[in-house]
Order: sequence, then C-alpha cells, then structure tokens
Amino acid sequence: MRILVTGGMGFIGSSLARRLVSDGAQVTLCDAMIDGYGGNPANIAELRGRVEVDASDVRDAAAMERLVDGRDIVFHLAAQVSHVMSLSNPYPDIDINIKGTAVVLEACRKKNPRAVIVRSGTRGQYGPAVKLPVSEDTPSDPRGIYEISQLSSEMICRTYTRIHGIRTVPLRLTNIYGPRAQMRHSQFGVVNWFVRLALEGRPIPIFGTGKILRDFLYVDDCVEALVAAATSPAAVGEILNVGHDRPSTFLEVAEILREIVPDTRIEFTEFSPERKAQEPGDFVSDITKIRRLLGWEPKTSLREGLARTVDFYRERRAEYF
Repeated sequence: MRILVTGGMGFIGSSLARRLVSDGAQVTLCDAMIDGYGGNPANIAELRGRVEVDASDVRDAAAMERLVDGRDIVFHLAAQVSHVMSLSNPYPDIDINIKGTAVVLEACRKKNPRAVIVRSGTRGQYGPAVKLPVSEDTPSDPRGIYEISQLSSEMICRTYTRIHGIRTVPLRLTNIYGPRAQMRHSQFGVVNWFVRLALEGRPIPIFGTGKILRDFLYVDDCVEALVAAATSPAAVGEILNVGHDRPSTFLEVAEILREIVPDTRIEFTEFSPERKAQEPGDFVSDITKIRRLLGWEPKTSLREGLARTVDFYRERRAEYF
C-alpha cells in the first residue's frame, strides 16, 4: 500500500512509520520540521532509505495535492499539540490544526477521493468529564483553544465524509507516551517529561495530591489502533476513543519510575496558573466502541511501557534531551 503520514518525523508518526515499513508499505513522511514541535531525524534513523521524506507543510495546498495523489491511506497526524502554548498564542492551533486539516481533505477531494484519512485528535475535545469512563456519545465542552481547534478539525473530517464521501476516521487519543517523543521541554507529554527528570536525577513535580486519574497509553498500542482504524471499513465516519481501560494517577507514574530509576525524587507542588486553567480533572476513556468495531485493545501495562521508555532514553538520550 502507498501511505502518507503527515507529522511523520514526530513521536507517533515515526513510530507508525516503523510499523508500516515492517508490513511492506511504501511510506512517505511529510513534516515541516517546525522548531519545538517534535520532528526529529533521529526518529527515523533505522528507516533511512526505506521511507521517503518530504519537508512540505500541511497548510500548502499545492504540496498536499501532490502528496495525497495515489495514496491508499493518509494518516493526518500533523498538529500543534501544546496546551500551554495555545494559552499565549492561539494562532498556530487555528492555522495548523484547522486550516491544515481542511487543506489535506480538500486535496483528497480534488486528487484522491478514494483514500482513507485517519485523523488524530485528542481526548481534550470532551472537556472536563461529567462521568467516567468517557464514551464517544459524551457531549463535547472543550475549554482551551487547542482542544477547540482539534474538535473543529474533527468536524471538518465528518463534513467531508457526509458531503463529499471522503472516507475519514477521526480518533480521540488519550495521553500517549513512549520512545521517540521530544524531551526538550515539558509542553508535550507529561509522562515522557517525568522520564527525563528521573534519568537526569531531577525531582518529579506532582501537582496537588497527584491523585488525578488518566488512562496513559503506550505508543505501540496507539500505533496498532491507527493501523486498525485505517484498514477496517467499519471505522469510516466513526469517532473512536483510543485510550486505556486501566487508569492510573500521576503519582503512580512517578512511583513506578522511582522503582525503575534508582534515586528518583518526588516533590509535591501547587498548580501553576497555566496548568490550573487547563486541568480538566479525572479522565478515563471508554474504549468499548473501538474494541467492538475493530477488535483493538491496549496490551502494554503502565509498568512495562515505562520500563521500555526508560531503556530507550538511557541509550539514546543525546538525540532527544
């Protein structure tokens, strides 16, 4: 199969590329390599010569028309995903997430209406949880510009499916962690940031009591969900949660890291104003629907996933820290 991955040099995109190449797919990775967004040549070091890399931006209509032409599947993962950044500068969210999605879908409508487009959104589109676990039927009440932009992107996907017959699959991803995530700053991925702090001997800050619940998902399980969504006709037009049905607290994450990395320290602290404004409270995804439609469910425990992540960064920290 001929496959395009936007945001392909980033955390999830490069992990997905490894899986696709192992299956024999012809893979093109599109990534504008915007500074600070996670694109890293080290992510595809093992894939050089086995994937095509294109430095185009998803907001470039001509480039997207060229890149989607002839593809069987488009994984649209390129996005601005920093909650904190969106508080001080909302324009990249609107420009990259909303406009970028519209450009990709319009390119497919013009050049390749038969392609399947899988779009990665966020569990933040729901806003604060009214009850747990949170199913796809839960009304959306996002509180931040980032989450609003991702919900808007999802609605664009659904509109192109309803009006133009474009086969889209909007996913709502939970907290993904694992190898190949950027580790230069703490704005993307709290679990990976905890891993860096532990490996550097710096204290892990736990806000409040640390008892807020999340369903942390290891990146390899996320990749399997993406592949299943792209290859199952039952997924087309469906909103699907991609999460874990065994929630954990932030304190549990830190305590497991303390067991894996000797001398890891934990420090309790108050929420910063920015984090307090964005904190939705407990969140656990209901994955009944994706389990029923696609037969997907997570296989990696939090302890196993953290151990793999620590091992990866112990060996390759110079490429990520």
